[in-house]
Order: sequence, then structure tokens, then C-alpha cells
Amino acid sequence: MIKSLALFASPARRSFLWAAAVLAVVILNVPAAVADEEGHGKQKWVASWAASAHGLYPSGTAVAQPDLEFAFPSADTGANDQTFRLIVRPNLWGDRFRVRFSNFFGTKAVTLDDVFLGLQASAGAIVPGTNLPVTFARGRTITVPAGKSVFSDAVELEFVDDVEKFSLEGRKLAVSFHVVGTSGPMTWHSKGMQTSYITNPGAGSHGKDQGDAAFPNSTTSWYFLDALDVMAPADTFVVATFGDSITDGTASTLNGDDRWPDVLFRRLRAAYGNRISLVNEGIGGNRVVSDAGAGGPSALSRLERDVFNLSGISAVVWLEGINDLSAGTSASDVIAGIQEGTRQIHGHGLKLIQATITSALGNNPNAALDVDRDSRRKAVNEFIRSAGIFDSVADFDRVTVDPSTGEMRAEFLHNSTTNAVDHLHPNRAGYLSMGGEVDISVLAPASRKRSDRD
Repeated sequence: MIKSLALFASPARRSFLWAAAVLAVVILNVPAAVADEEGHGKQKWVASWAASAHGLYPSGTAVAQPDLEFAFPSADTGANDQTFRLIVRPNLWGDRFRVRFSNFFGTKAVTLDDVFLGLQASAGAIVPGTNLPVTFARGRTITVPAGKSVFSDAVELEFVDDVEKFSLEGRKLAVSFHVVGTSGPMTWHSKGMQTSYITNPGAGSHGKDQGDAAFPNSTTSWYFLDALDVMAPADTFVVATFGDSITDGTASTLNGDDRWPDVLFRRLRAAYGNRISLVNEGIGGNRVVSDAGAGGPSALSRLERDVFNLSGISAVVWLEGINDLSAGTSASDVIAGIQEGTRQIHGHGLKLIQATITSALGNNPNAALDVDRDSRRKAVNEFIRSAGIFDSVADFDRVTVDPSTGEMRAEFLHNSTTNAVDHLHPNRAGYLSMGGEVDISVLAPASRKRSDRD
């Protein structure tokens, strides 16, 4: 719960909180589990939010993206002495967070300063008294080399009430940071399905601002930021949903948090409480076995970066393959890719729920190619259902297909944000069905095993 804002009314109190936020940090490379300073057992860093970087702005498939020519006149220049205020929703709350910035696809080092973490009030505004500075090895500036990513120190959120932190469920954090000079081409995640905010070029540092007057530009993407960790009990279970645009959330509701991974997370939280987190590592256009340009590196090549390197990762729910099939990949090659991914995931000691591929029949105007792709899709799905190599199967095809046509059910076709129909991406209604199909007993934390699905 947010403590009474009267706590922040006193200048002395504000000074104390500011100092506490700067001083109460955990330096990089902390052990996987550390003693809780209050003696409540072991704790560890766990992923509370994440987004897979897939390439350089503006490549990708953003949804409902405003015109960004005023924010970024040149993709080669990238950000230019301007501040980002990126809005993210933690799926697990605590009082100590850290952020990770990625310059994985960048061509030059990027320098950031005046990084802040605060509780979003509305739009780009922050709840007064909650906007706290974030440091890096106790410094206020960090340079992220090209091809690298960097975690911050821990920042202690004094406004989080440990007794009633569940009242923050669903609330969102604002991660603000200033790009010093020019960034060059920007590493990003295009399909955020979440509105964030950017200053004009040359506007300087505004991360400390509680209001949003300095942030005239909106975007539905995330830049540089790719993870948010929280310090949590050592038995916390972390699930990564892994896949393409259907996992990323295309056709769901902008700012609505109704992708199928969101639906799944709400079921997990209702069943298992504050000992489980879920992060979404979907990328629009991604493929299992081949790199996809704007769709990013293949699933097999990005498993290490986007899944195995997640803090506290415990399990994966994987839905992927339609983009491979659309590109002409054979069913046998997609199956081999899924088998290899399964080997790697299980080799890291993680559980795996494999999802069947949903119908795209009607998506290709060439009827012969459309039917051929669907035939190969059915072959992959038959393998998934019968292979016996997964911890569980989520039959997304079964719950979304119209048996009379083989296409996606009509009520699932209309995009929940744009109302377009592409016969490929389910809408909110479809995602609700998909999120309800996963057997959550497979994902139960060790201390909360149960025999039923709900």
C-alpha cells in the first residue's frame, strides 16, 4: 500500500527518504540468495517485468504507435539529449527493485544519467514523493557499451508498505532516464502495448520531474530498458512466456493488460499469491529456427539472453512456429527446433509447457499457400500433443479454432485496439480463452503444490 502522503509533507522526511534511496543499494553481482536484513529468511532477485529487445528502432511491428518524427527525427542519431519515461507493470511487488538497460543491438556506447523510479499516477505523471533516484555502483551516470546490458544498484521504495503491498497489484512504475548527448541507433522493443512518454530532442534531463509537462511525445514501445527485478523470498517461482506476436500481445487492448500471458498471470496470482512472477518475452514476427529481421533473433538463438539470464527463472510457456511456417519452413524443421529448445530448457532445470499453434487460415490471400501452411501447422500440433517430452501441453489451437471452418473463431478475430481482422491474432476474448487453458498446477511454487487446475 502507498503510505499516507503526509509522510512526504515534511522537508526533513523527504530528505531522509532521498538519502535512504541513494544509500540503501545492493551492488551488482550480488549472490543469488542473500540473507534478509530483517531475519526473515533467504531472498533473491527475481524478474518482475521484462521485454525482449529485438532490434534497432524503427524496425519492428509497433501497434497504435503515434508519429515519432518529432521525438526522433533521425533513426541514426537516435535519442538526442532527451528523457524517456517508460511505464511498466511489475508482476511482483516488493520494496527493493533494480532495473536493467540493454544496448544489445546498438552501434555505439550509450550514456544515461538521472535515472529515477517512481509510481505512475496517470499518463506521464508520478505520485508525489515516490520518484526515487537509481544508481549504478553508487554513481548517477552509466555508460552501456554496444552489445551489452547493465543492472542498476537496488533502490529501496520507501512508499511500499510491507504489510499491505498487495494493494499495489496492477499499479505501474515509471522508469525515467536521460540520454546524454546522442544515443545512436536505439535498442528497443517495439510492441509494448503500453503508452510511455518522451521529451523533445534537446530538452535535457527531466527524470526528476513529478509532472509530465516536459513529455509531449507518447510511444507504445520500450527503449533500452529490458528488465525490472525485485528482491523476493528465495522460493519465489518465475515463469517466462516465450514466443512471437501472439505472446507479445498483438490485437489485445492498448494499456489493457489483457494479453494471454496477463490472463495467465492473474490466474497464477489468485492461486499461489505473492510467491510467483511472470514476465513476457514475446517478440512480434519471431521464429523458432531462423532469424526474422524485424522479428529479432530466432527463439533458439535468444534463449540464453531472453530466458536463461532472467533472474530466478523457473519455467517457460512456449508458443511459436506460425512465422516459420509462413516463411515456408517445413513442419519437420519446426518440430526439430522445438525439440532442441526443449532440450535446452530442460537442460537448465526449467519446466516447459508447450502450446499448440493457433490457426492462421484465411490470413494468406493465396488459397493454396494458406491451406499448405495450415497442413504443416496441424502436423506440428500433432507432434506437440503426442510427443510426451513436455511437462504439459496448452492446447491453444483447440480453444480458439472454429471446427466447422478450421479458422479462428469469429468472435476472436476483431483486434481489440484497431478493430482490424487479420485471421492470425486473437483479440481480448481469444486471449482470455488461451490464458485459461494453461494447467497452472504445473507452475505451482514448491511450497504451494496443489492438485487442481484453478
